[in-house]
Amino acid sequence: MNAALVIMAAGMGSRYGGEKQTDGIGPHGEAIMEYSVYDAVRAGFRKIVFIIKPGMEAHIRTLCGDRIATMHTPQGEQVEVAYAVQDFTSVPGFYKIPAGRTKPFGTVHAALCARSAVQEPFAIINADDYYGASAFATILDKLLSLKPNGEGAMVGYLLKNTVSDNGTVSRGVCQQENGHLQKVKETLKIKKYPDGRIADLADPDHPTDLDPESVVSMNFWGFTPWIFEQMEEYFDAFLKELSPEELKAECLLPVLVDRLITSGQMTVSVLHTDAVWFGVTYQEDRPVVEKALKSLHDQGIYPNSLKD
Repeated sequence: MNAALVIMAAGMGSRYGGEKQTDGIGPHGEAIMEYSVYDAVRAGFRKIVFIIKPGMEAHIRTLCGDRIATMHTPQGEQVEVAYAVQDFTSVPGFYKIPAGRTKPFGTVHAALCARSAVQEPFAIINADDYYGASAFATILDKLLSLKPNGEGAMVGYLLKNTVSDNGTVSRGVCQQENGHLQKVKETLKIKKYPDGRIADLADPDHPTDLDPESVVSMNFWGFTPWIFEQMEEYFDAFLKELSPEELKAECLLPVLVDRLITSGQMTVSVLHTDAVWFGVTYQEDRPVVEKALKSLHDQGIYPNSLKD
């Protein structure tokens, strides 16, 4: 059975101050998503789908897309590459885009834009997060055993390993039981303090302490194509309830998954690996990530350059 990796690379990178999805952070100018592709292909994923902004395809092809199309899985199968554009033309006709809206509609909308390119079980990730080599083999194994309807998976990471020293971050804080996700709360302003304490600043005057050992979602999900119907239904409802004055609201995958679990429509397995996550939210995060990637090359986990 085939499986696809869908990479969400259409974000605006407003906190980073640039195109962090394609920024060359590796020792030979590799973008973080190139590591995800390398790890996915060597695990056995046979299709890579990039979700991009309008006008971005030529850049992605030059950066890595054309090279990926020449790669093969360990079984000798050629890797297929596809591109899906996230823009306002894919928004349902009943919704009128407010004049001041420039921000995309979030990860549910992004995934829906890739619908025509994905007919097989798939993992979906952020372009600017490093998930670790073993995580892709772990989720691929689970993807190939999912029932066609109502089952999914998530690779979980510890909160303490996913926060930034340089500002607040958004994370899906999870509750799990017997290996299954029970609830995921999208928490938008998580701050790490110098003493190691981590808190939710939704109410800045009364921060809520969070358990550093909590499992969080880093948008590393595994689904079957069944999920697209649920995404479409939820996205339509989201738009119908959205005020025209709200120009930045996003329709998010963790919120959809939480609703499907709560309603009994879906079960989600929480997968654990020994992989270490890291990523760039702010420019100040970049030196740490550069050092970590160089170390992985030096250890032989990756070849001298992913560009060869």
